[in-house]
Amino acid sequence: MTFYGSIVLLHILAAIVGLGASFAMPVVTKFAKTTNQARFALQVNANIETLPKIGSLTLLATGLLLGYLNTSLFSEFWYISSLVIYVLAQVLVIGIIPKKQKQMSNILNSHEGDDLPQSYRTVDRQLDPYIYSLHGLAVVIIILMVVKPF
Repeated sequence: MTFYGSIVLLHILAAIVGLGASFAMPVVTKFAKTTNQARFALQVNANIETLPKIGSLTLLATGLLLGYLNTSLFSEFWYISSLVIYVLAQVLVIGIIPKKQKQMSNILNSHEGDDLPQSYRTVDRQLDPYIYSLHGLAVVIIILMVVKPF
């Protein structure tokens, strides 16, 4: 296998590890029915979050390295589009989603009892459009990488 092929393989593995975990994370919180379950779900997600972070950084690094090794990629619309979409996704991943998750955690920390507060459920539902958008952007990037339509 060539060096370039090895980088492509690493890029694909990073996508599988990082994206797979990020697709599973919202499911974990949806199953919580009590305050203790919700706390546990948020803790599980905090622990799983390492995989998408490592995967995301590895995707960026290997993607840019592939562009450096094959500079013609920087003239490909699918490649540039993927980079732009990646940056947009990072706005959700770094800016919006963690704030909502922190808000959910704060609600649980200030709540007495084991019933899941309605405010927690409200914030969890507010998080849904951002999660769906993030997953949609990831799917678009995958399609661009596989199909290379432009």
